[in-house]
Amino acid sequence: MSHGSTGAGGRSKGLVLTAMIFAVAMTFIDQTIVAIAAPTIQHALGLSSSGIQWAINAYLLTLAALFAFGGRLADIAGHRRMVVLGVIIFAGASALCGATQGSGAAAEAWLVASRALQGAGGAIMFPAAIAIVVVTFDLHSRGRALALFFGLAGALTAVGPIVGGQLIAWNAQWGWRAIFWINIPVALIALALIAISKPPNESRPAPMDYRGLALIVAGVGLSVFGFQQATQWSWSNPGVWASIAAGVVLLIVFFAVEARTESPLINVRIFRNQTFTVENIIIGIASAAFIPVFFFAALYGQIALAEKADTASLLILYFFLGFVVCAQIGGRMLDRIGAKRPVVLGCVLAAVGFGLWAGRATDLHVGAQVIYIVMAGAGMGLMLGQANTDAINRASRYSYGEATGPRSPPR
Repeated sequence: MSHGSTGAGGRSKGLVLTAMIFAVAMTFIDQTIVAIAAPTIQHALGLSSSGIQWAINAYLLTLAALFAFGGRLADIAGHRRMVVLGVIIFAGASALCGATQGSGAAAEAWLVASRALQGAGGAIMFPAAIAIVVVTFDLHSRGRALALFFGLAGALTAVGPIVGGQLIAWNAQWGWRAIFWINIPVALIALALIAISKPPNESRPAPMDYRGLALIVAGVGLSVFGFQQATQWSWSNPGVWASIAAGVVLLIVFFAVEARTESPLINVRIFRNQTFTVENIIIGIASAAFIPVFFFAALYGQIALAEKADTASLLILYFFLGFVVCAQIGGRMLDRIGAKRPVVLGCVLAAVGFGLWAGRATDLHVGAQVIYIVMAGAGMGLMLGQANTDAINRASRYSYGEATGPRSPPR
């Protein structure tokens, strides 16, 4: 891939890709960075256990519930415009999170609301950023471009707890605020790069499907809420299963309604492509393991291995090493021979790596686990980006925002 080459209107493809990576960087860092600082935040603000849990979950819940809306809005209003708007909302919400004052219920409400606003900004920004990368690179170079995009995105997810641990170690009183404020300079860099590179601002004006929006937000929101509350209420609580079941029913109704809607939020005909559907299932299952592994590693290091937050977070570097290297290898394989081989190989490698890692976790000795952690990361790197890219390519006859919006997981 020639990152220095230029696209239509003299745009540097490499600069556009860099701008989009900086734009989404905040969303990936924030998926994991808050978890390692949770005990410090809870103590500093006097939050309840459920309050700190919602400070983490509010972000993921709104990100998941509004993703489809973000994809459709990008197609209607313009990709570049929505990336800029998403960056501004996200950075503003980050500033509000770091500025939380007081303690107890008031601080809890402020922080949870600000975290939810962060998730909304991410949902607006992310589908539009992927769409810009897709239309900037042609089919033959898109695999490597998106491999770099998803590879660095995955790396930033892994870096989140590491940065969080270092900031807490630096200053326990202000470090947790810096965890949120660090997004502001990243946002300014992203906005500057967008202004310089002038990414395409493609749009397809159409009416917004508010009926579909209400159904998918309620369906995804209730489903995710049920899974999140299972840790608080326990799986035996009927409320957990009722929430999940109601969410699933609403999503089924959503698909039925969208199939008969003239200008739908999501063109559900995309899912008639069997490969596209299978790849989305793979992405969903893989993502269910991808994000929790960073929370697990951070807590495992602090609790089971009795390490400080900054030292415990270094466990994630092993996973990151395998992920980033194999994400690039997988992108080149995709461009040469297609997605099937790297995706299948990645699934096998990740499954074996996670299985062996789980078997060694009770040894409480990192040295016995390193090779398996790297193996699990390598499998994820081979699989995730390539499944994403191939699914997007197969949906090319539809708008890219539609294709990326509902698929991208709340990692």
